[in-house]
Amino acid sequence: MLLQRKFHRAIFNPLLISVILIMVFLGVSGTDYRKYQEGANVISYFLTPATVCLAIPLYEQIELLKKNFRAIMVGILSGVLTSLCSVLAMSVFFGLNHKEYATLLPKSITTAIGMGVSEELGGYVTLTVAIIIITGILGSVLAETACRIFKITEPVARGVAIGTASHAIGTSKAMEMGETEGAISGLSIAVAGLLTVVGASVFSCFL
Repeated sequence: MLLQRKFHRAIFNPLLISVILIMVFLGVSGTDYRKYQEGANVISYFLTPATVCLAIPLYEQIELLKKNFRAIMVGILSGVLTSLCSVLAMSVFFGLNHKEYATLLPKSITTAIGMGVSEELGGYVTLTVAIIIITGILGSVLAETACRIFKITEPVARGVAIGTASHAIGTSKAMEMGETEGAISGLSIAVAGLLTVVGASVFSCFL
């Protein structure tokens, strides 16, 4: 966080730096990943309740949600379909098998839901977790730049885009951008997760 404040660069994302440092530490110390995972399960346990807590800023922006409900729902649906279609297109282009395809389908939803989707569809669950984290970090790092390039200034639109594309990790960035962005992004996580559960089941039949 100190590096991010000092240099004001998205690449100094605290989560990205944490992931790199943990990888280096495990490699240098020779710590077995399974042992590390057993210890980290205590922290991982709080992932779901932490995600649920995102409902608090949403409640504070409930009037805004009611006012823009239709646009928000259409935006989230568009984001989910774009994600699923892009995974299908890339899987066909790169000649991936069904198991690899199923691993990628839940890339843009929160880990708690994505693991279940991957397992149900026959994907590699551990790889799915890594892909979800990478997607979230990329979303967090590129969110402001993407909004600036495409001149997206409406807080609701920014929140929908970030939450739908990069789940909870992206939402932490959305909260930094503004209260409205954070609230709408938090809503997008839940709705996009539910739509992806249904959509991924349908899209899994395409390859």
